[in-house]
Amino acid sequence: IYLSYINELTGTEFNHLSFCFQSSRLHYLMDTTSGQPLCFPNLNSSCIRLLRPPSETALLYTLVGFVSLLTVTLNSLVIFSISHFRQLHTPTNNLLLSLAVCDLVVGLLVMPIEGLRYIETCWLLGRLMCAVTPFLFYCLVSTSLGHMVLISIIRYVTICDPLQHTSKITMTNVNICIFVCWAASIIYNGLITMEHMGNPDRFSSCHGECVVVINYISGTIDLFVTFVGPCTVMVVLYMKVFVVAVSQMRVIQSQTAATDDRAGPTARKSQRKAARTLGILIIVFLMCICPFFYPTLAGEDSSTTLSYYSILSWIMLLNSCLNPLIYALFYSWFRKAIRLIFTLRVLQAHSQEVLIIFSRLSSDHTRYLSLIHTLLLSESIKML
Repeated sequence: IYLSYINELTGTEFNHLSFCFQSSRLHYLMDTTSGQPLCFPNLNSSCIRLLRPPSETALLYTLVGFVSLLTVTLNSLVIFSISHFRQLHTPTNNLLLSLAVCDLVVGLLVMPIEGLRYIETCWLLGRLMCAVTPFLFYCLVSTSLGHMVLISIIRYVTICDPLQHTSKITMTNVNICIFVCWAASIIYNGLITMEHMGNPDRFSSCHGECVVVINYISGTIDLFVTFVGPCTVMVVLYMKVFVVAVSQMRVIQSQTAATDDRAGPTARKSQRKAARTLGILIIVFLMCICPFFYPTLAGEDSSTTLSYYSILSWIMLLNSCLNPLIYALFYSWFRKAIRLIFTLRVLQAHSQEVLIIFSRLSSDHTRYLSLIHTLLLSESIKML
């Protein structure tokens, strides 16, 4: 009887009946979830959606958009500067270029996705993106950390072994290190997130949820591989760099004090600047990375369902925005490259040949290099 009644309905009557049915179903779902809206109202298994005030939603979207845009802009400037000006095609800058590419992808993809997850409180990107996003997030963060470790190694070789610097730090060696860093990060994080990528819904209790759980054993291994190891290497190398730099500056200060009254204050100023730069590098690195491993340090599984997960992940993501400020803005060549870019001088013919770094050395720099060679020669004689 019901089917015959349906067949006799006109198109308008059928649409009205369907609308009433959907409204009744939605009303039923609202009642069964205490009047709270759902992520997907058409699905019985949908998760409850947390509605934010419009002003709060607008503010959060503005903050996420600003941080993402700033990250993309700063890293794009680094990439364009190093790629455009031929004088900047050096092994060290090639490493900075790869780091900027990694951080650029973080600002372009990871930050908007994580911002959407936090603001909407529902996973709206589907099952495939739920499987791929955690792998992309962990892979880019690990690659960024690996690049920072490589930068610390290069600085250590440059300061502590300057005579062998040009033979050890070559473009080929740096490119090999960059490839190994990316490959190791992809393989390692693929193993960590393999179970999640194979079955991204295994921890989801409803539709509209993307839950990533790293058990305590995997979290402990990841703690040592991506936190304790890089931190130890960076701190040890930078402390050695600082000690060697201070000892060299003290020798220079003692040898030049008799001939130049400005040598003492200049040396002390250089020591303070080196200490401040190294302190900023280590403190920012630890502040951005330490909080993310709190669940593992507390003996818990790392999960996206933790109430404080969004805060921990965003603190780590901010490191990708700070990297170009720390590793590039401290260089005078980057500030000059920015001026050339914003004044549109890069559009002129042969702008690639512009000298970003002047090769002319002042008398103070010449005296500094001669003293360094004298110091290294004396140390070599002592070793012999």
